[in-house]
Amino acid sequence: MACPNCGSENIQVVSESKGFGAGKGCCGFIIFGWVGLLCGLCGMGKSKIKRVCANCGNVMD
Repeated sequence: MACPNCGSENIQVVSESKGFGAGKGCCGFIIFGWVGLLCGLCGMGKSKIKRVCANCGNVMD
């Protein structure tokens, strides 16, 4: 696989994982109380894999 930006084949695979969503948890607490605080846990632990060109930094989802 080659980078569509620079044509390099020096591609790295990077995995991102989500943590606790403080913004969602805070808004949930204000609206729904303690149960809403658990809204910040929605999506926690899900990972997303991206390919990044090591030469130019182009990110390919």
